[in-house]
Amino acid sequence: MWAESQEALHRIITTLANKNEELQIFLETLDNTLTGLQEESCKVMSGLDVELEQLSAVLEEKRAELRDAIKQEKQRKEVELQKQLSEGKFALLSCEELLEFANQTLTITNEEEFLKAAKQIKERVTMAPAFRLTTRPAVSENMSQFTVDFSTEKEGLQRLHFLPVPRAPEVDVSNCVICDNKVTVVWRPASQTDSNGISRPIEHYELEYQKTNCHTLLRAAGGECWEKICDITETQVTISGLKFDSRFVVVRVRAKNKMAAGEFSEPVALETRAYNFGFDASTAHTELKVQGDMVIWEPQGAKSHDPRIRGKEGKSSSRSATPSPSKRAGSRGGRDRFAGESYTVLGDQEMIGGCHYWELRPMADWKSFSVGVAYRASLGRFDQLGKSAGSWCLHASQWLQSSLAIKHNNRAKPLDWLLPQRIGIYCDYDNGDLLFFDVDRLHLLHSFKTKFSQPLLPAFTVWCGGISITTGLQVPSFVGNFLSTNRSLCNLLQAISD
Repeated sequence: MWAESQEALHRIITTLANKNEELQIFLETLDNTLTGLQEESCKVMSGLDVELEQLSAVLEEKRAELRDAIKQEKQRKEVELQKQLSEGKFALLSCEELLEFANQTLTITNEEEFLKAAKQIKERVTMAPAFRLTTRPAVSENMSQFTVDFSTEKEGLQRLHFLPVPRAPEVDVSNCVICDNKVTVVWRPASQTDSNGISRPIEHYELEYQKTNCHTLLRAAGGECWEKICDITETQVTISGLKFDSRFVVVRVRAKNKMAAGEFSEPVALETRAYNFGFDASTAHTELKVQGDMVIWEPQGAKSHDPRIRGKEGKSSSRSATPSPSKRAGSRGGRDRFAGESYTVLGDQEMIGGCHYWELRPMADWKSFSVGVAYRASLGRFDQLGKSAGSWCLHASQWLQSSLAIKHNNRAKPLDWLLPQRIGIYCDYDNGDLLFFDVDRLHLLHSFKTKFSQPLLPAFTVWCGGISITTGLQVPSFVGNFLSTNRSLCNLLQAISD
């Protein structure tokens, strides 16, 4: 009984804490809405004054009427928002008092007293005002319905109406497309005619979007900064050049006519899945410097840093001062750090299922690098990529001569292809596919087919120069074409062998 009551009380406290947070967010929204309402009302008032001041005495009669309409609407909205603000503050205070009482109840050691207090909390929770409060502003700060256009003649001013505000469009989620790190947003426009039959053509749309990891739209559409795309003339737009480093992209759109902007559509969260990782600096060889999405080879030996020694070497030998990749470096650092000839660094996010894609670019002064995947347990501190059964890689070199090869289980296979400037790596953990692409030429360099049995990590080796990686990428659409071709080939070869 004691344990069950404690568990029930814990659940109540969790619910109260969540409600408390929701109320705080709601109150912030109310404050922002109230401020926005005042700013919007001032803005449309100023616009109205400018228009009226440019007209003759005939407009003076209309001035008082229109200003009064705006004031009344502002006052009405202020009353509604102030009422909600007051109710919200009361609900928040009640919620905090009940939460404090619940926390104090947890310290009661007497079972009878504890059960009595817990029952009181349960009864008070069911009647708490926080659970009866609508956490959405009763009115918005938008005052665009009072925007006017005085471009008509004097006679027309006697039949003056506020400029109709375009209704909010509706985002057509079923036709939105997320592909190749682009988001194409499609929407349906609302009717352009208001209740009085007055119509103003929609001249353009404005779309706003933001990245978020929250699936709750109230939080996602809160105080974060929105990115804007303005002057859209079609009922769709493509947001390109995105890095999908969040779980969702929230979008909303509104219509504009000559002077008035309508309300935004309801925000819609579009899921943006991608593989994000960085370099695990704790594994990097001491002569590899991790800088954000780049790894640079910086030798730390005496010959590399002492200009006097470099000068003597230059006089006595015509060979390059760049040390050979077979030269063994001193092993320093922690137990997880690669050492010796293994100029290696690993990624910091494991792959245990699903499809993943990232890209690598060698820097201008590179000499040798490898890129692939590996089981962490299969790599010792001095092991190199591709020399064990638990690592697969593509190796590129332009030391002495240019070469490109794939390596696995201490076996290397040369590839007859120019050194790529951008390499795409695709890993389908579940199907055991590992593919390397020359992205710029859309060429499949090599594909491994295996069965992964342990968590995988992206793995990189850099000697001389450096590399940069791009993550947060969706699996590109061109990968599917190569996969379908490969599988068709495999099925054909299997049928022939049978």
